[in-house]
Amino acid sequence: MLWSYSNRRLLAFCTIVVWAHCGLASADTPANCSFDAISGKWMFYIGPGGHTNKINCSQPWHSVSQWSVMLHFPDVAVDKNGLTGFWTLIYNQGFEVVIHGRKFFGFSDYEVISRKHVISLCNITKGWVHNSDGRNWACFRGVRVSGPGVADPPASYTVENVDEKRLYKQNEDFIEKINQYQSSWNAKRYSMYDNLTMGDIQRRAGGRKWKNAYPPPTIPDEKTRAESANLPDHFDWRNVGGVSFVPPVRDQGICGSCYAFASTALQESRYRVLTNNSIRLVLSPQEIVSCSMYSQKCDGGFPYLIAGKYGQDFGLVDDSCFPYTEYNEPCRPVTCRRFKTSDYRYIGGFYGACNEDLMKIELLRNGPVAVSFEVYDDFLYYRGGIYKHTMLTDRYNPWQTTNHVVLVVGYGYAGDDPDTGEKYWIVQNTWGESWGMEGYFKIRRGTNECHIESMAVATLPRP
Repeated sequence: MLWSYSNRRLLAFCTIVVWAHCGLASADTPANCSFDAISGKWMFYIGPGGHTNKINCSQPWHSVSQWSVMLHFPDVAVDKNGLTGFWTLIYNQGFEVVIHGRKFFGFSDYEVISRKHVISLCNITKGWVHNSDGRNWACFRGVRVSGPGVADPPASYTVENVDEKRLYKQNEDFIEKINQYQSSWNAKRYSMYDNLTMGDIQRRAGGRKWKNAYPPPTIPDEKTRAESANLPDHFDWRNVGGVSFVPPVRDQGICGSCYAFASTALQESRYRVLTNNSIRLVLSPQEIVSCSMYSQKCDGGFPYLIAGKYGQDFGLVDDSCFPYTEYNEPCRPVTCRRFKTSDYRYIGGFYGACNEDLMKIELLRNGPVAVSFEVYDDFLYYRGGIYKHTMLTDRYNPWQTTNHVVLVVGYGYAGDDPDTGEKYWIVQNTWGESWGMEGYFKIRRGTNECHIESMAVATLPRP
């Protein structure tokens, strides 16, 4: 077993009776932890159980039990008695373990040295544990004691930041170059960007994108290929026999809440599919932004943790119960009905198992799916056509590539011709109906354009 000095010191610290426990991290944190940095043997130090989901793990608590688990790449967890379970990485932010009737979720730790310098402490996690039925909550802290690179110094990263207060200026020359450079899609100027700052635009486009955080799509097996090949050439949940199962387009504004809007749209559409449109909800993104400890308010989050875990652990409320304001409003108690998630997963079963064929199958079988993809500066000006990144750069507005969450509602071929037409996904954005194709866009399919086929999420609502 390999031990670093920092791990020995931390483990000794963890065995004292009470921790001076720091506040829990949130989604889209500065942590950047890969499979190699998470897989290995972990010791989980668990606090007193018997709590509800209202437990506050940012308060001091003491460890009453220890539990060891080996996390094998890519998704197998094994405890000390040889019992097997499941685990998955969640982007580069943390991981979830499900084993022996218990669910553990924690964010990877980190240390902010300066505004541009962050150290990822991938050998440390802290979070929540409860029974698989949602009862018996406790706090836990995890320490990785063996695994790839466990003895290495913590990874240090330079974080690129834009000047958030700088006024964003629409670059007409850049728009013209986009339209001259290619003919797959066309760009236009949008008045909605007038008077916005770079910070407003960046938050609107999603959370921080990390290098190498997107896994490549897997190669589908023969059974998956055959099933996908038998699906229709075109499909659109907005028009199934003249009936739409997709909720209206909404506008997130300047809050980085795309994850909340995509998560609510995912649940709304899947409720419609599951109940043949008898349940037509409009759920509240603001309650998620204000109240979820699994996301970072107006600074990002992930649908696996929101439509999935938050939906299962807490449930989502109607929009009228907690109306949207675009800001980090304080959480407040609500007595409205909560619409819960029965099950959730990355398409393919775990983070890194997704591909185009599996997405098509899930889309046809159960409804729209939530996806994350990279947003480059040219995408802001999309008007219509099949988007693919032009590789052009807006030199006037320095841009940090972001991770944006949206809803895939269908797919097709250009010219409705599967023999000669380019493949595309049909995607609902969260920037209002005046953007793109009445709030939608098409993006190249089958090539993992902007990593859109890397980490799709599916859920099963509870009727």
